[in-house]
Amino acid sequence: MADAAKMIKIVIDDQEYQVPSGSNLVDAAKWHADNDIPVFCYHPKMEPVGMCRMCIVEMGTEEMDRATNQPVLDDAGKPKVRWMPKLQTACTQKLTGGPTVHVRTTTPAVELARRNVLEFLLTSHPLDCPICDKGGECPLQNLTMAHGPSTTRMVFEDKIDLLKHTPLGNLIFLDQERCIQCARCIRFQDEIVGDDVLAFHERGRSLQIITHSDPGFDSYFSGNTTDICPVGALTTADFRFGARPWELTEIPSIDPHDAAGSNISLSTRIDRDFNGRAMIKRVMPRQHEQVNEIWISDKARFGHHFTRSEDRLMQPMIQRAGSLTAASWRDAFAKAAEAIKAAGGDVAAIAGDAITNEDLWELKKLVTAAGGSRLGAWPPTHGGAEYIARVGVGKGTNLGQLGKGDAVLVIATDLEEEVPIWRLRIKQAQDRGAYLVVVNVRQTRLEDFAAQPERYGKPVFGAAIRYKVGETPDFPSLRQQYPDVAQKLIEANNLVIVAGAEGLTLEGSKALMQSAANFLIETGHVGKPNNGLLAPLPGPNGMGLHYFGFTPEATQDIAANPPKVLIVAQAEPLEDDPNAAAWFSRVGTVITLSLFPDRTVQAAHIALPIQSFAERDGTFVNGERRVQRFYMAQGPMGEATAAWKALSGIRETMGQGKALLSSAAVMLEISQQVDVFAGMRYKDLSHVERQFPDVGGKDLYYGGTAYGNRGGLGVQIAAQADDGTAIAPTAVTNAQAAVVGANELLLIPTMRLYNRKNTFKPSLLMHPRILLPYVTLHEADAQKLSVVHGDVVEVTYGGETVRVRASVNGKGVEGAAIMPMHLAEKPTPMQPTPVTISKVLEPVMSY
Repeated sequence: MADAAKMIKIVIDDQEYQVPSGSNLVDAAKWHADNDIPVFCYHPKMEPVGMCRMCIVEMGTEEMDRATNQPVLDDAGKPKVRWMPKLQTACTQKLTGGPTVHVRTTTPAVELARRNVLEFLLTSHPLDCPICDKGGECPLQNLTMAHGPSTTRMVFEDKIDLLKHTPLGNLIFLDQERCIQCARCIRFQDEIVGDDVLAFHERGRSLQIITHSDPGFDSYFSGNTTDICPVGALTTADFRFGARPWELTEIPSIDPHDAAGSNISLSTRIDRDFNGRAMIKRVMPRQHEQVNEIWISDKARFGHHFTRSEDRLMQPMIQRAGSLTAASWRDAFAKAAEAIKAAGGDVAAIAGDAITNEDLWELKKLVTAAGGSRLGAWPPTHGGAEYIARVGVGKGTNLGQLGKGDAVLVIATDLEEEVPIWRLRIKQAQDRGAYLVVVNVRQTRLEDFAAQPERYGKPVFGAAIRYKVGETPDFPSLRQQYPDVAQKLIEANNLVIVAGAEGLTLEGSKALMQSAANFLIETGHVGKPNNGLLAPLPGPNGMGLHYFGFTPEATQDIAANPPKVLIVAQAEPLEDDPNAAAWFSRVGTVITLSLFPDRTVQAAHIALPIQSFAERDGTFVNGERRVQRFYMAQGPMGEATAAWKALSGIRETMGQGKALLSSAAVMLEISQQVDVFAGMRYKDLSHVERQFPDVGGKDLYYGGTAYGNRGGLGVQIAAQADDGTAIAPTAVTNAQAAVVGANELLLIPTMRLYNRKNTFKPSLLMHPRILLPYVTLHEADAQKLSVVHGDVVEVTYGGETVRVRASVNGKGVEGAAIMPMHLAEKPTPMQPTPVTISKVLEPVMSY
């Protein structure tokens, strides 16, 4: 990593520049001299390998007088340069102190060498530019035009014909003929992701990329290889032959699936397949070095199809004679206003984790003006968001800066499945030398990279946490019980704790957040960048829910005492929770704002269709408290409208004031009336700055097809600790442990990145990656139940029974049944729940 504090002199094409010590020559030339040294194998996010030889330059160093330690001057009074006898690969040159380095990038020898490299590559490359998906954004094409030969000596009869459209899995395809063996894809998967699933096979002209995982190319980040591939060798199943790059309009947006808030670009085109309207043709990464760098998960890339699903709720519905029937917006507003007025103030709301800040503001205004005060958050699984607001990671935090001397503690979460970009970035922090401790109920992928992986259910040897089945995790006297690991966490230059809710009740997760906050306060790791608390709150706007006063505790109260009118905004209680039906039926009037006509809508009295993130403008607050905006990219489905607009329509019908005209106007009102959002107009959120590395320009060979950030870097809300005020620890209230009967196991609900939620099911190409419903059992428990791996079992809880496969694979926890949510046909418990399990004699799956 370059040392920006120490600047050194370098001379490029006879011009002097000051660059940070430790800089890579290619990076330094581009960033400081605006000199684009061409590359194929080099990528600024990976270690240089010098394979392609495209970046060769002339290099030399100034001759130094040993007596004076000053440069020797020539007759013209200029420093003499001792040029190296051979051309050098610029990508492998690290600039450090010593004699000044001189570089020539445009000499005849350099130009001839570049031309020869391109000629050599083209002798084995197919001439299929007119049909290649990379055409128009192809580094090989661009560099050939800039540096390549004008004629060819290629003997066409000697060309090797290789396989095209070879699946490396069901998501990524390889055209073997186009591959130039730069190894960017292999190195990305190995170095950055840690999923070593690609490799070279054979030698010489027969060298080809293969996958050696089952299923093929088994990684949650596979799509990034198509971005950094410098030719059209790797393409996605979602976009192959879908459009030409010059036909596309790039719309800045935000990943709608998790707390990372990854910046994405929606490539849209007016398309006949969408009735002549603009539709998303592909999703690409958008650079934000503090949030997701230039990477996105495959869920972000391929999980956009719900935005134009024909199964969407298309028009307002009103319950008449016991069934929902189509209605006009005017009638729906009138019916909703009538019910709210008749409730006498007994009005409550539950908002989902993917609803925007603009929607939350209008929903809160509607409920409070009607006399209500209960604002619930969905799902009610993660408590303690107030501690993120209090001692969350300091303003200016960048996980990409964590390294040697720093520490990360990850507890009660499987980041691979919940927030994969955080998993990726924390793994890279460990690669740079950060001390990583992982504590969980079960084995998780992040353990593969941890210095100290621990699990509850057995003594937590060496870890800083006591964490056992049924107990609330706490941070006891670390120096006494776990001195080695505790001391490393305490003495770390920077410490980030990521605290989740896996294996915990709502109360337990809140207690964990509180105890983690206390530990950070006591050790001085708050109120500064790269220190503090993170939580994988569900959805893209979990922190937005908190800042507008929507809490899971209020949801619990609503369930215990159902109101006369309940507004459910982009939440799916009956889809998610087997216990919801009991209290949902006791609500007088249910008004839903929904994307899909799901179980919750079917039980509603008034159902309003709303737009997805792709059909509107809006903002989310990510898990690092960064407010980021996204832009309308796609035509609306049916009569759907933005949720804030539907809510303001109800408010206007009730006489609560004139509806605002745009989401920008709503955000302006928020910035004026909600303190933490001060200075966050859309104009402020749209501010951009130059970022290193400088990707997204015309020179796609340098960083690939990640897009530059032209939509805004957002604004981070300050944590309460950021103002330097000392914040004292508070007493932790332990949660009640679950009571498990003699013939029961404690069900631990978990998350899978690929699942059957309504916002992911429409992505049909992902279905082969969605697992059949299963429950993981410990060998001892399976033996008691006479169950072996692969058996079909019935899991019974609270009167509900779901049929799943048993997984007995050595990854179970004795006394626990680990079962992912959102895989089975029926809702599964959202919090630890006692269950009984019985073997099904006739193995017939219910899904």
